[in-house]
Amino acid sequence: MNGLLADGRARAGVIMLGVLAIFAVLAPAIAPTDPIAQGDVVATRFLAPLAVDAAGVRHWLGTDALGRDLLGRLVYGARISLAVGLLAVTLSVAIGTAVGVIAAMAGGWIERALMALTDAVLALPRLVLLLALVTLWEPSFVIVVGVIGGTGWMAVARLARIASRRVLAEPYVDAARAAGVRSWRLVARHVLPNAVTPIAVAAALGVGNAIMLEAGLAFLGLGVPAPAPSWGNMIASGRDALVHAPWVATFPGLAVVAAVLGSNLLGDGLQQALDPRAGAPKAT
Repeated sequence: MNGLLADGRARAGVIMLGVLAIFAVLAPAIAPTDPIAQGDVVATRFLAPLAVDAAGVRHWLGTDALGRDLLGRLVYGARISLAVGLLAVTLSVAIGTAVGVIAAMAGGWIERALMALTDAVLALPRLVLLLALVTLWEPSFVIVVGVIGGTGWMAVARLARIASRRVLAEPYVDAARAAGVRSWRLVARHVLPNAVTPIAVAAALGVGNAIMLEAGLAFLGLGVPAPAPSWGNMIASGRDALVHAPWVATFPGLAVVAAVLGSNLLGDGLQQALDPRAGAPKAT
């Protein structure tokens, strides 16, 4: 951890993501009003930042077309958007790591079949695949997490396979096998701990990518459905008001930028801390 925080990029990434996480945790204390409730829409719609409504409530970031407080929706939206990013990446890392490690351990036709499946899915345009899958079911939080996580495991599988094969070629692995160590114990004690670097970096980069994908789906009306706030559907709701109320889309857009930038900086810092000799893998 000390080595990680010594890197300026990682420190900046941790700070940015930490601030967003704090806002999400403290959302009930920060939000001045219920982020879903609607009052007098005519009197409170499109209030500018720092405006005070007729009830005496100050809206630090203004209100949207339905008179809902943007600060409250932004911090509650952080809960949903960050949860989508973390859960989707957890799913994709779990699937990709399992596929990659099994392929490296099994070898032969099993490895070729798993990698052929990975390459076939990887060859499909991810955005098209996302749109096709999301339109098959009614959009919901679970569906969005499952679709984003289920279409993001391929790059992780390739990284896990390469890293696992590198570990399996080490002399101490041959010694462990000669000593009768079982395959599952070999994976748990030797393969995974020594192959964690590229997987951890890919996971850090993937969080921001998943948040951005959810925002893109929400902009098309296929993300987490309203009235639950997410940064994506907040941006979508403000696209028709960019001229006369730009703050509606600007603040959630800045939050998405901060999350993506923070995860990328953290990924670069992780790469440098865990393996200073290698470059960071590219986000997919």
